[in-house]
Amino acid sequence: MARKKAALDFEQSLSDLQQLVERLETGELSLEDSLSAFEQGIGLTRDCQAALAQAEQKVLILMERDGELQPAPFDPDPQA
Repeated sequence: MARKKAALDFEQSLSDLQQLVERLETGELSLEDSLSAFEQGIGLTRDCQAALAQAEQKVLILMERDGELQPAPFDPDPQA
């Protein structure tokens, strides 16, 4: 359950960040609102970066065998 929650949190943060960028790009926000949105965007960016770094660490741990990384072929859709 924790993995699904983390994935949902990442997806939600990414979606929120995308919406903030779109609002900022319109140029219709006041300076104060723009700064507030930018600050919120920085926080969301850091959250997303942390989630991606954690996912990368998990992948490296899963690929490690006997203290060494083992190359593995990447097949995004093994059913196809």
